[in-house]
Amino acid sequence: MGKSLTVFGAALLSVGLMAGPASAELDAMNLKVVGTWGNLSNWKVNEGPFWNETMPEKSGGKITADAVPQTDVGIKGFEVMRMLKIGVFDVAHGVVGYIAGEDPVVEGIDIAGVAQSWEDVRGSAKAYWPIMEKQFEETYGAKLLAVYPFPSQMLWCNAEVNSVEDLKGQKVRVYTTSMGDLVEGLGGTSVTIAFAEVVPALEKKVVDCGITGTMPAYQAKWYQVATHAFPLRVGYSMSFAAMNLGTWNRMSDETKAFVEKMMQEYDETAWKNMIAEDEMGIICNTGQGGTCTEGEAGNMKLVELSDADTAARKKALEEVVLKRWAERCVEKAGEKCIDDWNATVGKVTGVTAPKP
Repeated sequence: MGKSLTVFGAALLSVGLMAGPASAELDAMNLKVVGTWGNLSNWKVNEGPFWNETMPEKSGGKITADAVPQTDVGIKGFEVMRMLKIGVFDVAHGVVGYIAGEDPVVEGIDIAGVAQSWEDVRGSAKAYWPIMEKQFEETYGAKLLAVYPFPSQMLWCNAEVNSVEDLKGQKVRVYTTSMGDLVEGLGGTSVTIAFAEVVPALEKKVVDCGITGTMPAYQAKWYQVATHAFPLRVGYSMSFAAMNLGTWNRMSDETKAFVEKMMQEYDETAWKNMIAEDEMGIICNTGQGGTCTEGEAGNMKLVELSDADTAARKKALEEVVLKRWAERCVEKAGEKCIDDWNATVGKVTGVTAPKP
């Protein structure tokens, strides 16, 4: 990570609790915490510093953590909530997309192709919070503590992809169900490949394009094997922090209030850091628009979206993505699922999901 962003994140995280319980009133505990990928910014700038530095400091040493990224313990994204539920971890950070395959209600916070701006995605997260909170408690036995993003997700191609039309027939790496639906709605073929395997897959033309965030693409060196940056906003890789409900229920009211306050500060910081990273990710992969603060810039071609590309995304969203998601959600949770989504995310983004 660049020094400027790291300092920015640290400064925000260092904001003290101006009013709250004295540390003497807090429960003494050491939490087992798993984060996201150790080589990416959410762990380096947000999750790791928060649990290893900020929480122990602000709690006067009462609340400490054994915090590690999932990459250090060898588990995959879809396993995180299963392990949280059975108590392997007290707190888990994960990506919504990796549990969305089995939970379309949770998937609703980041359906591919819906949110097209930071205002949209931030508003959606706030509006959908009560639904997410209820789902985490009932399905995973977990207390939802934060919902925050990675940088915006777009396509990185080792192929001449200069428009949506050029995606037809291309093999595209996806990692969520709705991303696959969007790719197929645009005429491509979706392929599920683990994040760590995308670079060799692009290099060997196992896939023609991959979807990930702007800065994660740079940090994982996709720019070394991809030639075209296609900025169709696919999603924001919405992430979460959640605590095992048993751990939560054992805490005193003072400790619960303290943890919630700290997580609110964490949430604000994570949003600001990732928004700041988003544009820099484009700069670092393409060498265009400024100076890369993270290292040597790549020289990928930054494609300019046309009105036709935007129209094609909207058509695929309405005719394929939302219809398929609605079918999954109604099958899992009934028509209330659609009503809830339309009244929250749909209202914020101006999009309506149909009832099957």
